[in-house]
Amino acid sequence: MIRACFKYVAATVCLAAVLLPGTARAALMYDPQRLYDQMQAAYRRGAAHGWRFRDQEYYLSAIFAAGRAYALQRPNDPNYGQLCRLTVRMATDLHYDPLTNHEAVPWYVREAALYVIKNPAGAVEEANAKALLARVNAEDHPARLARFAAQDATANLLAYPRHAVPLLDRVEADWRAWLITKDPSWTALAIEHADETYFPIGNLPTTWGPQFVSVLKNAAHGAEGYTRAEQTEARTILAHLKEADPLMIIGSVKAVPHDVYMTTLAPADEYFGPLGMSVIGIPNELKLVNEYLNVGWGNRESGLAVQVAASIDDLHRVYPKDRALPRLLYACYTTLERLTTPAARAAATHMRSILTVEYEDSPQARRVLGEAG
Repeated sequence: MIRACFKYVAATVCLAAVLLPGTARAALMYDPQRLYDQMQAAYRRGAAHGWRFRDQEYYLSAIFAAGRAYALQRPNDPNYGQLCRLTVRMATDLHYDPLTNHEAVPWYVREAALYVIKNPAGAVEEANAKALLARVNAEDHPARLARFAAQDATANLLAYPRHAVPLLDRVEADWRAWLITKDPSWTALAIEHADETYFPIGNLPTTWGPQFVSVLKNAAHGAEGYTRAEQTEARTILAHLKEADPLMIIGSVKAVPHDVYMTTLAPADEYFGPLGMSVIGIPNELKLVNEYLNVGWGNRESGLAVQVAASIDDLHRVYPKDRALPRLLYACYTTLERLTTPAARAAATHMRSILTVEYEDSPQARRVLGEAG
């Protein structure tokens, strides 16, 4: 009876309500003021160095950390509005893109952009906020997201020609565009851009580098689907790679500046989403949903499955580094795929997007991306 009542309540809440930012706030995990102070320290560091590209990335990362903390814990603090404006300005200057930024911040960038759109200080700021909003809203639309990523990576490279990070980011944008769309034109661009004179082939990261090298080897050996030009370019790149004798960089090339970043693991006694599910309760509820699906309940499980998705979405905003997230996202996505209601289909798309864009190098994301081909 308790479960039946719970299911009835869950079914009455539409997807638009449960997947919007701010549906639930978890307990305090870190000090927003401390993160704000670290953001100011990152600014002083950048000013002292003359604002090199890495200093700006470092500063933007610190802005994201402070902004998320205020969005989650102090949304009515005057600093929150200042951080939203700062986020829009710096994200615009550095051509932030959710496909190549790996800090799981699209939800916060969306909040910041919406705040600025509602409270614009001028036409330029409003236009920048709308451009950022278009990018994070493209997360559920692979082809559109891929085009934005290519535009943003190219813009950074024009601003910082021959700089290693923008050069790597452009090839990564091409590569990840191919992963999410399976459009071979993106692979061709990745190979073409990696064959350029100043591309730092020895600095390929271990996140996407090994997969890209495997594609280069296939092309170099004449595998089906590659043009003669791509085969020649691939052989040239592999020769440069052999000469570089690279030591692959662990993780991402982007620095993480703050020592009090999000806590890695979500505590078992914190609750997420409108119905307050814990990190232990979420997988248990998914298991029950699947058991009911196995015995023919079908779309009657849709409301609860969508609520579980809302809880996972909330968890990923508060604890983006929790190791269980890729597994939970995948489990929820595969569960929602068994349902056919509009709310379940939309939630499945959202879970898939978070997994494959924000946790793109996890085994679960690679499994989904492989299935997409």
